[in-house]
Amino acid sequence: MKVILIKPRGFCAGVVRAIKVVERALEAHSTPVYVLHEIVHNRYVVQDLQARGAHFVEDLDEIPSGAVTIFSAHGVSNALLEHARERDLKVIDATCPLVTKVHILAQCYSSKGMEVIIIGHRGHPEVEGTRGCIDGPVYVVSDIADLESLQVRDPDHLAYVTQTTLSIEDTREIIAAMKRRFPNINGSDSTDICYATQNRQNAVRKVADDIDILLVVGAKNSSNSNRLREVGEQNGLNAYLIEDADGIDPSWFTASSRIGITAGASAPEVLVQDVLKRLTKYGVEEIREIEGKHETMHFPLPRSEFL
Repeated sequence: MKVILIKPRGFCAGVVRAIKVVERALEAHSTPVYVLHEIVHNRYVVQDLQARGAHFVEDLDEIPSGAVTIFSAHGVSNALLEHARERDLKVIDATCPLVTKVHILAQCYSSKGMEVIIIGHRGHPEVEGTRGCIDGPVYVVSDIADLESLQVRDPDHLAYVTQTTLSIEDTREIIAAMKRRFPNINGSDSTDICYATQNRQNAVRKVADDIDILLVVGAKNSSNSNRLREVGEQNGLNAYLIEDADGIDPSWFTASSRIGITAGASAPEVLVQDVLKRLTKYGVEEIREIEGKHETMHFPLPRSEFL
């Protein structure tokens, strides 16, 4: 068996920034530090930060009044921001700047009297945060079927934004269908998919002809990791999403399997290395890392009196 390590993979600039925010907050405060939702979608990362003293909660009301509170990289609604102010929470906002960019764009469209369509997955924290920052009419479209059943108030005053962690191919199809149905809709042809999501998907496509199996290291609730698996399947590969080495099933492989390994934007490299160690026990004899697009993106920490 042979393995190709695909680059780029793993942490993006937004995830690095979010994790650093929690680490700095833990260093700066002796009192408990609370994080609303998973700071990023990865159990290993969350458990590591928990061991250092971070408290993860799913509801703002679980946090004591006045406590240091970090919002995750996925962003939050205006209502949550207001509720945090009412409870005098010491808020540090770790929202990824690329998500914030989508929020600002959506708010701009809405302020001009347009109804806003979000291309994304209902219930995902990023989509809910974007939906909650728009004051006017807003809709969520996940696929072509959603679009076909969508009823809007004014077809000539529409705009769209995109969840940052989707598949480029899927959004392209939805956008094209949206423009056919609503010729006057406003939005960017380049979509709002983040650079890291694009780079990781492109890297998988680049090696698809050289591998039979794709292993994506990432959490089951990670949107960009699920999209990587889908990209593999779209390119004819047997693609599997695994959280760690324990997710590997030896029956997936034969003695001549050619395995590609990538990782979602919130998956740490240590998990990839554990997967490699497990595969060597199953008969992998050659591991080759290919060169991919070099990422230089860096996001400074948010300005906050509490960091």
